[in-house]
Amino acid sequence: MNSSPEDRRSARVGLAYDERMCLHATPDGESHPENPERIRAIWRKLEAEGIPDRCILLKIKEAEDAIIASVHTRNHIKLIRNISSKKFDSRRLMIASKLNSIYFNEGSSKAAYLAAGTVIEATENVANGNLDSAIAVVRPPGHHAEANEAMGFCLFNNVAIAASYLLNERAELSMRRILIVDWDVHHGNGTQNMFYSDPRVLYFSVHRFDFGSFYPAGSDGSHCMIGEDQGVGYNINVPWEHGQCGDADYLAVWDHILIPVAEAYNPDIILISAGFDAAMGDPLGGCCVTPYGYSVMLKRLMKFADGKIVLALEGGYNLNSLANSVFACAKTLLEGSPIVGNFEGRPFESTWRVINEVRNELKTYWPVFSIDLPEEILIANVERYPIQAGINSSSDSDVEKDLEPSNAINFSSNNDVGDLILPLSKLNVDDGDSGELSHLRSQQNQPGTSEAYENSKEVTTETCNDLFHWRSSLSKVDVWYGSYGSNMWKPRFLCYIEGGKVEGMTKPCRGALDKTPPKDIIWKSVPHRLFFARSYSNTWGHGGVAFLNPQSNINDKSYMCIYRITLEQFNDLLIQENAATEQFESPLVDSRDIEFLVKNSFMSVESIKGGWYSNILYLGEQDGIPILTMTCSLSDVEKFKSGELPVCAPPKAYENTLLKGLLEGTELSSEEAIGYVKDAVARNL
Repeated sequence: MNSSPEDRRSARVGLAYDERMCLHATPDGESHPENPERIRAIWRKLEAEGIPDRCILLKIKEAEDAIIASVHTRNHIKLIRNISSKKFDSRRLMIASKLNSIYFNEGSSKAAYLAAGTVIEATENVANGNLDSAIAVVRPPGHHAEANEAMGFCLFNNVAIAASYLLNERAELSMRRILIVDWDVHHGNGTQNMFYSDPRVLYFSVHRFDFGSFYPAGSDGSHCMIGEDQGVGYNINVPWEHGQCGDADYLAVWDHILIPVAEAYNPDIILISAGFDAAMGDPLGGCCVTPYGYSVMLKRLMKFADGKIVLALEGGYNLNSLANSVFACAKTLLEGSPIVGNFEGRPFESTWRVINEVRNELKTYWPVFSIDLPEEILIANVERYPIQAGINSSSDSDVEKDLEPSNAINFSSNNDVGDLILPLSKLNVDDGDSGELSHLRSQQNQPGTSEAYENSKEVTTETCNDLFHWRSSLSKVDVWYGSYGSNMWKPRFLCYIEGGKVEGMTKPCRGALDKTPPKDIIWKSVPHRLFFARSYSNTWGHGGVAFLNPQSNINDKSYMCIYRITLEQFNDLLIQENAATEQFESPLVDSRDIEFLVKNSFMSVESIKGGWYSNILYLGEQDGIPILTMTCSLSDVEKFKSGELPVCAPPKAYENTLLKGLLEGTELSSEEAIGYVKDAVARNL
């Protein structure tokens, strides 16, 4: 229902703020981007503009444990409740050091309970009709907090708690369909996981993803993560490939994804995880959304759910852009129209690519996406991204589950507090003013937060041009990639090129920067021993994955599907197979390395030493083009032989995928293909 401008001027907009949430601060006053000045700056701006006088100020109370328990575990609630007590004084720093981007002090418990309670109060008053809409100026933020763990500056998941409260405790309010719009620049992993199988909540997130490298890293923010069971189709991720996205990019997503879905879903209320770290000048986000952009995004949502909208603060670390953006949203809710402004620029080329990928992934569940975007829109509204940076990712490829997560921040108990409270993703960020990609060097000993926050400009435009140069150069060099495991089945291999997943995979691949399919496919056999080792991979679950013995033997025979791809794509494949997280300023394998391989047959890639597939093998030529594959090191083979590393049969899903490739590409019968795999499993190394 749309209200007239006259009605909107008298809109009942709730506003919630409590200075006690500033009690949560770093120990000893160390500098940190998530600090009390964030909400103080917002409140000063709102007061200066007379906003509180036009709003209904809400009384703040702490959330109750029983309500928080609808999304968080009892152990987690107990930790947050007690972390500020005197009995935790000696252990507080140690506990925080074991969490991902978290600090605690004597005021953390109070602030966390107030933040959750504030969002509940605002949401309940909008749902029951006491308010038309509301803004909750809260901290600490919430959308990264998992059911059993604080992370990413977040202690309790404020928005998730409020949504669950409406659904499960206040059913009489008839809020049966809740739309959560998360426009924070980081993916809200915690919120997604809490409602991943629940169709009563449509979770929508637009965020920087950078092919899985941007915080919180990994594949959770991929467009392929669309929900499961009853909730399939009700989880929508729009993952930016890079920074610098601005108003035009976000509004393109609103026009072609969010608004059509919202019309079809017809929510009863909208909760916005309102992070403002995609704003111009934010030190962690590197994007370019203006206050005008935020006000237009909000206005376009106000036509749904009879205008029942709650904005709950998440991120935002440039105090000026944060305060101005919240003010723009408050003014929009009060007056029913966006603030004065205009758009500049056009969406990036990659924006349209991402929009199309999201629509194609979800068109089975949302028929509105079955219609292709008009070609004239794509042609007329495209701007090329000026710098193609290298992939920096925490991949969920074939890596053992018990390895330390690459995006986690872990410290020994004797680290000082500066080391303890590193910002998101070790401040792997962009400088929003200059547009230069920047991040901290990946070092064994990370700098403290204060130094990192003030000096987070390590990768310059010159460095990014180097990244682009090697990619451009290697895109002109062809190689054959030899696959002998699940990648023998072409649809599985294309996951590494185009992104996504096939049946049996638990998590999607992010894909290569160049998504061009292979130019040719040929089958061969090679005199190397196939075997299966390791005991768990995040891609397939429990069981081993395929390796080749690096040393050849004329008595061995392994089938291999070889794909003609570019050397640039081979590098991206190598990065994904080894779950590399570095920002590589030079290729892992370049043309000079091929000359070395021709002479020496194999080469260890030092940059990813320790990865499962860091050993490159040269297997001859086909049509004058080198054939390369990747496998484990000779030292790993010795560990497999001795039992120091496990040799293990493959999981059923992995074996089935491998068999599909063998049956489609070779002349083996089903019985022969099964026998080939079983023989590889049964024979001792």
